[in-house]
Amino acid sequence: MAANDRAAAPGKSGGSAGADGLMRASLSAVAPGTSLRDGLERVLRGNTGGLIVLGSDKTVEQMCTGGFVLDVEFTATRLRELCKLDGGIVLSSDLSKILRAGVQLLPDPTIPTEETGTRHRTADRVSKQVGFPVVSVSQSMRLIALYVDGQRRVLEDSAAILSRANQALATLERYKLRLDEVAGTLSALEIEDLVTVRDVSAVSQRLEMVRTIATEIAEYVVELGTDGRLLALQLDELIAGVEPERELVVRDYVPEPTAKRSRTVAEALVELDKLSHAELLELPMVARALGYTGSPETLDSAVSPRGFRLLAKVPRLPGAIIDRLVEHFGGLQKLLAASVDDLQTVDGVGEARARSVREGLSRLAESSILERYV
Repeated sequence: MAANDRAAAPGKSGGSAGADGLMRASLSAVAPGTSLRDGLERVLRGNTGGLIVLGSDKTVEQMCTGGFVLDVEFTATRLRELCKLDGGIVLSSDLSKILRAGVQLLPDPTIPTEETGTRHRTADRVSKQVGFPVVSVSQSMRLIALYVDGQRRVLEDSAAILSRANQALATLERYKLRLDEVAGTLSALEIEDLVTVRDVSAVSQRLEMVRTIATEIAEYVVELGTDGRLLALQLDELIAGVEPERELVVRDYVPEPTAKRSRTVAEALVELDKLSHAELLELPMVARALGYTGSPETLDSAVSPRGFRLLAKVPRLPGAIIDRLVEHFGGLQKLLAASVDDLQTVDGVGEARARSVREGLSRLAESSILERYV
């Protein structure tokens, strides 16, 4: 079996997050370009059907009756031939070996399942009981279904997945363009000290929307395997810098702690991540996730950035120096008004770096204003 197939071998789930991770790993293991997917396609074309357990432990062994103990290297042709035995097949946990073939799998019959066919009911129950992914190849319905800890995913043809992925990519491009526009507007407003909670919420809203669409496309990339390489490159290019920008916006604008409320940067990022699609469309909900009250009056309240976001745009300026500058001056407006001598009073900022910061902020201020009004 190829090295990339072994690296993508799934394990067991552990909770909802573990189940999602296991589903992604399982989809990667059966994606186009892998030996396992090649074998499953051969079984489908051969019209024989199959039931394959992607992992083995003592629970799986106790569930197996009859059949043959093989312990041979996995190949697509072997999988195809062994599925003719009309019994289950058990692979090693790293998917490198076929351990058993022609076995009857006897899961706990009390495990609930909504599947109807014998093979699919068995696959669903086995995956729930042992925690390993199970693949069912339907002879009559001509489909490959992946069962992972109560979840069922039908493996589609690459052309169908690519069609949906390209639509999502076009949507991402439009949202990214809009994000760039509102981010540029925010930069100009920061220079003029005219930012409101509404402006900040609009940028955060677009950042979260871009991340949501990117996550969906990333799932398609996993399902496509080798067929998704070009899609992965386009996705990486489009979302480059989105995560750092998201954190910088929150660091700039998360409200100062008060007696009534206190929210850290990490907490604000988590709250933004929790917003549903419907909540993302409401600016008051986004503002509330950032730590504001979210009322109409609050949305029009003036806020001032601390300066993290704009300083991050200055070339070759280390993060530690940015933190010290913000801590020393306390806000972007004071940073913009600081002279080279003022900047040099910050620990670690010599004359050369002070001039670089001063010139960098001046250029950013000029370009932001020009972009807004020209």
